[in-house]
Order: sequence, then structure tokens, then C-alpha cells
Amino acid sequence: MKSTTNDTVAAVMADIFRSVEERDNALFDSVTDEAVELHWPPELPYGGVARGRNPGRPGWGTTWNPLQPTAADRRLDPRIVATTDEEAVVLWHQRGVAADGRRIDTPVLGLYRVIKGKLVRGQMFYFDPRAVLEFLAGS
Repeated sequence: MKSTTNDTVAAVMADIFRSVEERDNALFDSVTDEAVELHWPPELPYGGVARGRNPGRPGWGTTWNPLQPTAADRRLDPRIVATTDEEAVVLWHQRGVAADGRRIDTPVLGLYRVIKGKLVRGQMFYFDPRAVLEFLAGS
């Protein structure tokens, strides 16, 4: 049986992914800590560590928003693989479509830390960062 804390972590993760899919900044802000850290593979254009809700540099959204014009393109299909009292592992999909019609749909595994109902850290592991780089280079 899951604990209430695990249920809270799962609920926060559901809100995080919904906020990204729906581009709902108010919801995202409500479930993230002010000092949230998002760790992306360093080779990606938005790679490295983004600290805070507005890190002051181009991030994931700057890169992917233009490449996800429809709700279907923005769909992440998150699936929680495991949770603890403070962490969740989530498998999700990075999708996009380039102006020339090329598409990408690649899995990403994320490790997320939730404290007191707020996301404080996320680290994303792309299964094929080279394919993502090639897609982005041609977009």
C-alpha cells in the first residue's frame, strides 16, 4: 500500500507534467519551489542546470515551444515508474515537429525530488541525446 507521502509526490508530478503540456505557468509555479533546479544533459542547447523558475537563460521551453504547435505534439505521456517519500522516477516522451515536417518522439527518464509538496529538483536523462541534437540542429 502506498503512503500518503508517495501519493503527494505522485500528485505533484501529475501537476508538473500537466502544467508543461498545457503551458500553464501559474500551475507550474504553484507546484515548484522558487529555487527549483532542473538538470538537463549538458550537450543539449538548454543543457546544464537551470536554477529557479526563471533562470535568466533560454531553457527547455524556448527550444521546444515552437516545435510543439499542437496539443498532440505537447503530449508527454508521463508514466510514474517508482516513488519514495520524496522522489519519483518518471518515463515521458519528448515530441516535436520541425518546419520541414520532420518529427521526433524520444523517451526521457526523469528523477524528481519533491519536498513539502513542491518540486525542488529534476534531472532528465535522454535515451538518445544525439538524435535530439540532430533534430534540433535541422529545425
